[in-house]
Amino acid sequence: MPRSRLTCLCFMACAALAATTGARAQLLGGHPLPEPPALPVRLPANIDVAARVQTPRIDELLRATASIPRTLQIRALLRDPSQRVTLDPHGDPVLRGEFLATGLTDAQMADLQHEGFTIERTPSDADSLGLGVAIVRDTRRRDEAQALRALQQHAPGAAFTYQHLYLPAASTPASATSTAATNTAATQSGGVRIGLIDGGVDGSDPSLAHARLVTHGCARPTASRHGTVVASRLVAGDTDQLYAADLWCGDAVGGATSTLIDALAWMDRQHVPVVNISLVGPDNPLLARAVQAMIDRGHVLVAAVGNEGPAAPPLYPASYAGVIGVSGVDGRRHALPESGAGPQVAFCALGVVGDGHDALRGTSFASPIVARRAARQLPAPHPGAAADVMRQLAGEAIDLGRPGRDTRYGYGLLVPQD
Repeated sequence: MPRSRLTCLCFMACAALAATTGARAQLLGGHPLPEPPALPVRLPANIDVAARVQTPRIDELLRATASIPRTLQIRALLRDPSQRVTLDPHGDPVLRGEFLATGLTDAQMADLQHEGFTIERTPSDADSLGLGVAIVRDTRRRDEAQALRALQQHAPGAAFTYQHLYLPAASTPASATSTAATNTAATQSGGVRIGLIDGGVDGSDPSLAHARLVTHGCARPTASRHGTVVASRLVAGDTDQLYAADLWCGDAVGGATSTLIDALAWMDRQHVPVVNISLVGPDNPLLARAVQAMIDRGHVLVAAVGNEGPAAPPLYPASYAGVIGVSGVDGRRHALPESGAGPQVAFCALGVVGDGHDALRGTSFASPIVARRAARQLPAPHPGAAADVMRQLAGEAIDLGRPGRDTRYGYGLLVPQD
């Protein structure tokens, strides 16, 4: 090929790449997201035609499906007409103009109100973890960096962080089918007390017929398929008492750090020994403190490690010290290719629900299997429980992969108990 033609083709290719990259950066507020994993992505049949050609709203996805890659969830949030969501400097979704604060004095709060901020303090009776969290909202619509600088300038000594959003840890979308596929025959073995922080749970689902449901977080709960399928695996048709905190309440935008912390505090007040969290997001200093407070008080937290692939950075809360992180395997006990990996993986479990085209998959559905195993060992919180349960489960796990603990399977596979 003549050199001049080759040069021309190279120039055209580079120009096309630059245009594509620039368009993505502009769409995402200057912080491009990685491309979604190379997995089949099919939208559910009951999402309307417009949603098939555009990214669906997150509330549609939560109600209609049980699984969607985190990258597409973020895009759905960014396209929500309310424009309540933007990205932090690392490309993680946050509520626009909303921050979390600790250590604010009364004088600083008055000063911040004069500067155009509103402040909502956590009621003392709901602050059982002792964090003293306040939600600070910017009424002047400054960009996030400018608003954060103003907060730090007018409240030196206080600590501020973003209001991050935590999203369901499930990956490949499936067509809308009944959650009855996940039903398990009731064993009537007496059940356990166990917690779930997720989307809303449909208490009328047949798989939950024998469970006793206690809910938190919504004046009018709205069921989500993700929350219901995870709950079904968590109780396994038994007579468990399920404490379920809904972080969405039917809203298009939910899963905020403050509501996740509130849900943890509620679990503490209810003395729920084991809590399953099939949600993933970034490291947040206030969430880290809440998680540590729960572990110190003797609760066991079990969390999905996420579905961004084995080379992806760690996601939270699964990656916090003391949390039992769970990866997913398929029916042949092979690691799901999208499952996260790293030192945060303590165990693995079956991350596939159903068969064929209607199968749901992701670490969301592996985590409750491990949480249930943990709950059967821990009737009540006690100091050191997280380490005790980890040791006990490690002795029961089926070793997979390299001998001993590894970054894909952890200590090994945990299967549902009869």
